[in-house]
Amino acid sequence: MKQKWQILMLQCRHVQHSPRLATQHVDYELTQTQSWDEFAATLQSAKWDMVLIPSQYAQGVDAAELLGHRVLKQFGGPAVVVAMGDQASSVSRAMQHGAVDYLLAPFESFHLSQLVNRLKTIGHGNSDVVTESAHNRQLFQMAQRVAQTDASVLINGESGTGKEVLARFIHNASPRANGPFVAINCAALPESMIESILFGHAKGAFTGAIQSHPGKLEVANQGSLLLDEIGELPLAMQTKLLRVLQEREVERLGCNKKIKLDIRVLAATNLDLEVAVAEGRFRSDLYYRLNVFPLQCAPLRERKQDILPLASNMIKRYVPDYHESIGFSSDAKQLLETYPWPGNVRELENVIQRAMVLSRGCVIRAEDLMLPGAFAMSDLPELDAVVVDTPAPIEPNRQRMTNDKPSLRKSRKLAEFDTIIDTLRRFDGHRSKSAEELGVSTRALRYKIQTMRENGWDIEQILAHGPNDLAEPSFHY
Repeated sequence: MKQKWQILMLQCRHVQHSPRLATQHVDYELTQTQSWDEFAATLQSAKWDMVLIPSQYAQGVDAAELLGHRVLKQFGGPAVVVAMGDQASSVSRAMQHGAVDYLLAPFESFHLSQLVNRLKTIGHGNSDVVTESAHNRQLFQMAQRVAQTDASVLINGESGTGKEVLARFIHNASPRANGPFVAINCAALPESMIESILFGHAKGAFTGAIQSHPGKLEVANQGSLLLDEIGELPLAMQTKLLRVLQEREVERLGCNKKIKLDIRVLAATNLDLEVAVAEGRFRSDLYYRLNVFPLQCAPLRERKQDILPLASNMIKRYVPDYHESIGFSSDAKQLLETYPWPGNVRELENVIQRAMVLSRGCVIRAEDLMLPGAFAMSDLPELDAVVVDTPAPIEPNRQRMTNDKPSLRKSRKLAEFDTIIDTLRRFDGHRSKSAEELGVSTRALRYKIQTMRENGWDIEQILAHGPNDLAEPSFHY
């Protein structure tokens, strides 16, 4: 990552700058121009990392118009544009027309330095971070600002919205980036082991403690601690955790020695902790200790601009050497952007993984996504040739169906249905185990079973009786 950014600024009498604004700084080199003609000529003479323009340049000319000027559009290249103004309201049009951030005058060199480092981190710090939507751009800008402090952060959001990604971003953007990042899922901790896992234990502290062991809080020393699903922590442990966070020291179980803690605390939850406090399920003092700086992760359905960039990032992660040659058809793009994503980013990742398995080339098509309710069974990708060429086990009562006009598609679906029935029988109707055996998600298996029911297959009757007792199903394709 380049250490010094080259910044070009268009000065304006409407925006007052600090006289101590340095042109040479450890983070940037600032070139100031006094007129539009000088600015336009200088803009073309070099490649700039950032361009600063006034929110009000002249009477009737504002930053939005400057952003649309052909000189700035043609020669700005990859440079980020930042608006400057005397009031927050004056930069709103610039933000709507492409400015990525703003500064309020007067500002000093350290404000410009903070802005440079914030934009560097957002642009290059984490390949999992996507900030195409206005919400995510503002969210990560706020996260970068709070990362420079040691303030506790409470991250709220639905399951699968990327709360841990945001927490890791805060850690990586902070002065503690070289220290450990320790994530604890409070909902997954065995209740009998919570205290030992968090605080550690001394040798002989309990049966089976054959040696001393540090707790998660101690391991996170000099770094950041993420308490994920903090709302699931039992009340008794909330009290002990609060004391540790207040005193900034911990004692291992079975040991009186106090260990000093130097940690940054991040917490995440998909619960409304204010409601939990009101209902007595969460301590109010711990809530206020954690909720110094709240951040809200929006669900994926509310930030549609992030969907396709996220999907492309996932492809890059799975096939780094070939990701540039893999893309989506127009129908697949439309389906990705219109689907409501109840499982958020986590569901999107599952869908992309599945689509890459099902796709037969470099283009991922809509049917490869297999999104619930998007396609009938007959529209899904056909089974591999090896399945088609292998005689499928057809039970006696269904032999009569072969007297109909031959259909290769029907035969394939019958073979698939038979395989599902045989697998369900082997696992006594257990959906999750059957899905794992078939190599599909539980949701996909339920979708197929529903399709079978729509074609007249009484699944419960088939599983409860022998093959000779089955009613003949109809078949629509």
